[in-house]
Amino acid sequence: MHVYVCVCYRDQRRAKLNQQINRELRLRTGAENLYRATTNQKVKETVSLELSFVNSNLQLLKEELEELNSSMEVYQTDSEKVNVPMIPLGLKETKEIDMTIPLQDFISEHYGEDASLYMAEIKEFMDLRQAMRTPSRNGAGLELLMEYYNQLYFLDQRFFAPHKTLGVHFHWYDSLTGVPSFQRALAFEKGSVLFNIGALYTQIGARQDRSTMPGIHNAIDAFQRAAGAFLYLQENFSHAPSLDMSSPALSMLVRLMVAQVKKCLYTSKSSDDLMSNLKAAQEAARVSDVYSLVLQAMSVPLLKDYVPFSWISVVQVKTQHFRALAHYYTAIALCDYMIDKDKDDGSGVKALMQVHTRPPDRLCLQEPEDRLRLGKAHLRKAIIRHEEALRLHGVCKMLRKMDILQEVLSYGHTRSLEKYSDIDQEDDFCEIAEAPEIQSHTHQKPDIQPPDFSLVRITDIFHRLGPLSVFSARNRWVGRHVCLIREETGLGLTLRGDSPVLVAGVLPGGCAAEAGLREGDYIVTVNGSDCKWAEHAEVVRALKSCSERGVELDVITLHSHEVHTWNIILTFFVFCKYSLILNLMPATRSKEVGTGACLPLCYITFPFNNTQ
Repeated sequence: MHVYVCVCYRDQRRAKLNQQINRELRLRTGAENLYRATTNQKVKETVSLELSFVNSNLQLLKEELEELNSSMEVYQTDSEKVNVPMIPLGLKETKEIDMTIPLQDFISEHYGEDASLYMAEIKEFMDLRQAMRTPSRNGAGLELLMEYYNQLYFLDQRFFAPHKTLGVHFHWYDSLTGVPSFQRALAFEKGSVLFNIGALYTQIGARQDRSTMPGIHNAIDAFQRAAGAFLYLQENFSHAPSLDMSSPALSMLVRLMVAQVKKCLYTSKSSDDLMSNLKAAQEAARVSDVYSLVLQAMSVPLLKDYVPFSWISVVQVKTQHFRALAHYYTAIALCDYMIDKDKDDGSGVKALMQVHTRPPDRLCLQEPEDRLRLGKAHLRKAIIRHEEALRLHGVCKMLRKMDILQEVLSYGHTRSLEKYSDIDQEDDFCEIAEAPEIQSHTHQKPDIQPPDFSLVRITDIFHRLGPLSVFSARNRWVGRHVCLIREETGLGLTLRGDSPVLVAGVLPGGCAAEAGLREGDYIVTVNGSDCKWAEHAEVVRALKSCSERGVELDVITLHSHEVHTWNIILTFFVFCKYSLILNLMPATRSKEVGTGACLPLCYITFPFNNTQ
C-alpha cells in the first residue's frame, strides 16, 4: 500500500511539473516573439530580463523532473569493472481498472449465457492485469508482459465489437513526461504493454556485466529486442495520445537502442597491430556517428523539451568520447607501427589513407616523420574531444553522481595526454599538421529483433465461450432449441467439421427439416451437454445414441446466414408480387413491359438491405 501511495504521488508530481514546464515554455515563446518584433530598446531589455527568469525557472523545473524520470543510475550493472553506463527506460505506469461488470454484461447480451458462470475467468484476467502493472525486472517479468499482451488478442476478439465500445477507459502515464492519457480503444492498452516490453529489455540490457563475453552478448540481445519492440510499435500502432508512443519518440528510441548495440559490439575490440588499431578507430567513429544521429532525433521540436537532460548529456558525452577514441587509435597506428618501404606491398599506407575522410595535406605517409606529425595531430584532436566530453559530463547533475563514467572519461583523456607527451619533442619546429576526420566503418551491423510473441504460449482464458471462428464479438447469431426424433430413414441430416460441428445438409421432408434445422447451423449442445469444442465423431455418437423420445439440440445460425436466407425469401416474394401486378395491368402496359418481367436483383433486395 505504501509503494502504491508513493507511485501515485510521483505520478501527480510529474504531471504537475509538466504543466508548469509547458506554461513556462509558452511564456518563453511569447517573450522571444516580442523580443524579435520590437524595436524599442527598453522593451528589449525588459523582455531579455524576463527571458533570463523564465530560462532559470525552466532549468530548475527540468532538474526536478529529471530526478523523478531518470532511471539511469538505478538499472546499471553492479560489476566493479569499468563500463560506460547505458540508458535504460522507465516503464509506463497504469491505473488499476475493474472490467468485471462490462465483461459480465457483454457475456449476457452478446453470448446469451449466464455471466455468473464466468466469474472465475474474469477474476483470472483481472489478476493477470494487476500483476502486469508491476513486473519483475528480469525474464519472468518479460514473460508476464508477453502473456498479458497475448491474452489481449483473445480479449479483443471476444469482447470488442467493431461498432461498439466496452465502456472501459485504459489509463496510462507517459514514461517521459508523466502526463496521464486514456482511451477506450484496446489498441492503446496493447501499445502501452508493448512499450513496457521494450523498456524492460532496456533495463535488462543495462544491468548486464559487459566486462565478460556472455554479458556483452546478453546486453546486445536485450537492446536488439528493445529496438525491435519500439520499431514494431511504431509500424503497427498509430495515433497514440502519449508523447512517448509518438512516431518521433519511437524513432529516437530505435536509434538509441541501435547505438547501444554498437557500443556493446565495440567493447570487444582489440588493438594489437596496425590493422587492428585502424579497424578499432573506424568502429569508434561509427559508434560516434550513430550517437550523433540519436542526438539529432532527440533535438526535434516535439521531443527536445521533454527528453531527460541526462539522456541528452550521455549521448553528447559518448559522441565526443568515441570520436576521441577514433583519433587516438589512428594516432597509435601512425606512431607505433613502422612501415618498411622495401618489404611493404603498399597495403599499410593504403589502409592509413583509407581510414581518413580525405587525404592528409602535404604529407607522405610512407615517411616516418610525416606519419609522426599526423599522429600528433590526431592525438591533439583526441585530447580536445576528451576534454569536451569531460565538460559535458560536469554540466549534468545526474551524470556527476556516476563515478564510473567519470573514471572512463578521465582514463581516456589521461591516456591520450601521456601518449602525446611521449612523442612530443621540444626541437620539433615543423608546421603543425591538420588531422582529417576518421572514416567510419563497421563490420558488425546491429540486427533488430522484432518481438516473438509465440515464445510465451498461452490458453485463451475465456476458452469456454467457444471457438473464436464462431463465438467472437465480430459475429452475431440466432439461437434455437430443436428436438429430433429418429425415423426409420434416420435423422435426415449430414454433419461436417469440428468445434463446433456444422450441419452440412438437411434432407427435405426428413425429421431434421421438420424440426427446423437448416444447412449452415452449428450444434452447440446435445441433450444439455456443451459440444462447442466437440469433435465430429463425438457429436455423431451422441446423435446415434438418442432414445425413443429423441434428442434435444441447441443450435445457432450466424447472422450472415440469416441475412442471406431472408434476402432470398424477400427476393422471391417481390418477384411474385411484381409479376402479379404486371399481369393485372392493362394490355398496353403489359406489351410495353412484358408479362412476367421483374426488376434487377439489386433493386429488388435494396429495400430490405436498406432497412437492415
